Amino acid sequence: MENRHFTDRRSMIALLGMGALILPVTARAQVLGLGSGLTSLLGKASDSSLDKLSVPGAYYNDSAIRIMLPLVGGAGGAIGKLLGGADKLGLTDGITRKLNDAAGLAAREAKPVFRAAIDQLKLTDVPGIVGQNDGATQYLRRSSGDVLRGKFRPLIDAALGQVGAFGALDKLGKTNSLVRAAGLTRDKLTGSVTDQALNGIYRYIAGEEGRLRSDPLGKAGGLLKGVLGN
Repeated sequence: MENRHFTDRRSMIALLGMGALILPVTARAQVLGLGSGLTSLLGKASDSSLDKLSVPGAYYNDSAIRIMLPLVGGAGGAIGKLLGGADKLGLTDGITRKLNDAAGLAAREAKPVFRAAIDQLKLTDVPGIVGQNDGATQYLRRSSGDVLRGKFRPLIDAALGQVGAFGALDKLGKTNSLVRAAGLTRDKLTGSVTDQALNGIYRYIAGEEGRLRSDPLGKAGGLLKGVLGN
């Protein structure tokens, strides 16, 4: 029985690579159903991740995704450490916390952005997604990363203004020559926070995808059990 299950699974994956147009009607329906199931899986993982990250403090409280000032490498690394220490002492108007709060606000608004990108996944994407526990997340990032960044950045920019991060940055620039020397502008801050926030989102989506794949009787649905299960 186990060998038959393995053969059926390999056969389904082979069918996915042949192209839906040349498949018999029954097989084509199976492939289309699997593609729909994967889209549903990724949509659930995306929604769940964004819900978690939009909770106040979510970014800041998770050291794996916490957003930091974009001062890295060379002298920038030393400046970043200096400002990090000053931030803890309350000398920078809590700018690090503001950056993370802004990311959470943007995540709250990002569901339709991610859903639109997920809806664009094509049937021909399915074979590359099947074999890895975070394959759908990897494909989304690889194929839609630039589009998602372009649509997410305005959300970050608006959120940074809303939480007062730009005001804190301007204040730092006036009082700290190191910040001016590092060239930490509003535009650079927005770009860095956008990239760091997206990294956190992808990390959470990948975790949610893996969890859903390992629970075939749960929200992922029975369709994925025979093909995506280990």
